[in-house]
Amino acid sequence: MKTDLSGRVALITGGTSGIGAAICKQLAASGAKVATNYRNEQKAQKWLAEMRAESYDFKIYRVDATDFDACGRMIGEIEKDPGPIDILVNNAGITLDVTLRKMSKEQWDTILRTNLDSVFNVTRHVISGMIDRGYGRIINISSINGQKGQIGQTSYAASKAGMHGFTMSLAQEIARKGITVNTVSPGYIATEMVMAVPENIRNQIIAQIPAGRLGTSEEVAYLVDFLVSDRANFITGADLTINGGQHMM
Repeated sequence: MKTDLSGRVALITGGTSGIGAAICKQLAASGAKVATNYRNEQKAQKWLAEMRAESYDFKIYRVDATDFDACGRMIGEIEKDPGPIDILVNNAGITLDVTLRKMSKEQWDTILRTNLDSVFNVTRHVISGMIDRGYGRIINISSINGQKGQIGQTSYAASKAGMHGFTMSLAQEIARKGITVNTVSPGYIATEMVMAVPENIRNQIIAQIPAGRLGTSEEVAYLVDFLVSDRANFITGADLTINGGQHMM
């Protein structure tokens, strides 16, 4: 059964690369009007040109998701064209691996602002409209390391675990309003960042994955596509893992 998102408007934060880009393409293929934000002008314009060459028509906005007011202005622009946001995928995120002993306050703040504050900054600006319209889908892209932790990632793991706490609480607040809120926690996915890891280290990671391979961004996008569809109306507050069996809850 094909997902039909015709007439729906979707905002995917951090959608110009990796998992976010795959989600943009998948939701557009299902009929949604898709918008995303970016910070790197040159990279974003290159990506947009590539997408247009593939016949995708995305709206992109130069907005730092750590800036609450800027996020509000972006939401206002999207609501004018292409329209009110039905689907929000909080995907923006970075990692900065360093042990806590060596971590600076600035490094901690950077990760928490980008990965966790951004979830509040964007969601806060769309939630009232979703409630008023009686419909909404919110997906928070977390990580396997938000579930199990990882050496050198106290800040990253804290931010990603915090995303699911946000998911569970908000899901309870708005379940009766026709809005679902879920977390997706990918394992190691063959994104540009992971493929940049030295091959010997990458092979060590793969050896820990029962499926025997890295995941693909498209596989994560397929899961998101299902969760935002009407077939997933009764799924809310969940943390769905997609990690090839590397970590089981």
